[in-house]
This record gives sequence, C-alpha cells and structure tokens, in this order.
Amino acid sequence: MSQPAQVDPRGLRVNAGITAVVLALVLITPEPLNVVLLAVQVAVFAVSALVNLQASPYAVFFAKVVRPRIGRPAELEDARPPRFAQLVGLGFTAAALIAFLAGATTVGYVATVFALVAALLNASVGLCLGCELYLVLRRFTPARA
Repeated sequence: MSQPAQVDPRGLRVNAGITAVVLALVLITPEPLNVVLLAVQVAVFAVSALVNLQASPYAVFFAKVVRPRIGRPAELEDARPPRFAQLVGLGFTAAALIAFLAGATTVGYVATVFALVAALLNASVGLCLGCELYLVLRRFTPARA
C-alpha cells in the first residue's frame, strides 16, 4: 500500500490566511466585486479539493515565495484531512456564491462568515475544523479489507 501524500503544515496555515483575507474582502466589498472575489475563492477551493492541494494558487505562492525563505519543515503531515477541509470550504463558498447569484444575500453572507471563521481558526491557531471533521468521520466509517 502506498503512503498518502504529505504536505507542509506551514503552507496550509499560509493558505488559510490568504483565504481569510479573500473572504473578509468578500464581506466588505460591494457587489458585484464581492461575488467575483468569492468566485475566485470557490475556484481555489475546487483546485485544492478536486485536483491537488499543491496545485492551488495559494500553495504555489507558498512553495515559490515563502518556503524558500523559511526552509524545510520539521515534519510533514497527511494531505487527506486538509484536502477534505478544502472540500468543506468549497461547499460553504459554493453555497454562498449560489446564494449571492440567486439574490439571497443574507444566506451568502452567513455561508461566507462560516468559511471565514474556519479559515481564521486555521491561520491563527492551527485548528483545522475540516480536518477534525475528517478524523471524526474516519472513526465512524467501517474499515475496508
């Protein structure tokens, strides 16, 4: 059995910080610019969740600009929980985008705030809510033979 992909946890926190900034801008920027910003964030989450964590623009920025300045990490971590977290973020931001486009701005703002809170927790203290949800779901999923 092959080893799961590994990621630099510092990169995940940088990604969460950039995400938090983008989502905060969605909340304070007037329409339609906020919808454009939200669509960009949805696309970033889609790349991270559906393609590869390292393929997202934020991860490329970390790899090219930040990591060369701070060196290799002391340890890597399993990419599966953060990738699942990106899928959760995709769900919330896609729901927000659909709500904004449908004229349900309150729903759009609420879904954006949920995603923002999760990103802020990850960026500031390293608590990844989506990762924790992944681990809980794994505990309740029967093991495959």
